[in-house]
Amino acid sequence: MNEPNDSPVWFITGCSSGLGRALARRVLARGHRLVATARRPETLADLVASHPDQCRALALDVAVAAQIPAVVAQAAAAFGRLDVVVNNAGYGLIGAVEEVSDDQIARSFETNFFGALRVMRAALPFLRAQRRGHFVNISAAAAIANYPGFSIYGATKCALEGISESLAAEVRPLGLKVTIVQPGPFHTDFISRSLERAPDRIADYEATSGKFLRFLETMSGRQPGDPDKAAEAIIAAVALENPPLRLVLGKYANEKARRKLGAAARELDAGSAAALETDFDSPGPGEAPR
Repeated sequence: MNEPNDSPVWFITGCSSGLGRALARRVLARGHRLVATARRPETLADLVASHPDQCRALALDVAVAAQIPAVVAQAAAAFGRLDVVVNNAGYGLIGAVEEVSDDQIARSFETNFFGALRVMRAALPFLRAQRRGHFVNISAAAAIANYPGFSIYGATKCALEGISESLAAEVRPLGLKVTIVQPGPFHTDFISRSLERAPDRIADYEATSGKFLRFLETMSGRQPGDPDKAAEAIIAAVALENPPLRLVLGKYANEKARRKLGAAARELDAGSAAALETDFDSPGPGEAPR
């Protein structure tokens, strides 16, 4: 176990339940220090009570933009630095594109995408000054290939992945790292507790988004993934000198990613003959960056 003043400092959003809770427990068990956040910090009281020297709890609703800069600054001051910033807070939204409300769409993006983006922007000055640090952004299997009914939820995670890819390239020369975590179905209360439904169902979508919702409901409490093992995999990836940009967790998500890559290669090959002929016949001004 590391000495308290040398151990890494983690900042994790959404620690009240699910993967965030499991990661918080495993981080503390390893002797690392933790600033845990939740909308209701009293739900984190047991973590602080069992690790009073290692753990601090702060109230944070990532959907409230005004809260984020002050909370991140408090987190950085709690132990004098930030080493790992984990964007875990979020929730699911299920319903066909036509079924979900404008308000649901806006709130989903505010939490799952803009909340994470604002946390990263608030933390960047601290990590840049240190010339070290690691962002861990929790995505979803829906960002590998999306499902009917998960259009908005998957879109928020795709947006988060796009930002993460660019950020990784921007901060690599500064000594900072970025990892996108793509978990499959893990045994948490995500479906029962953190999955919002569209307010009005349309019969025409019962065979698509409706079918997927029924499948999710049958899976609740039966997901194959172990959250504690997922947490250990994340901690192990953060400890690597050259961590992966994407960490795909669980057999389901790995098989899904391989199917998606195979399908993408086949689509590329099928369209390549015509698609390759879309450049100017004469040399252009230069090649795009790779």
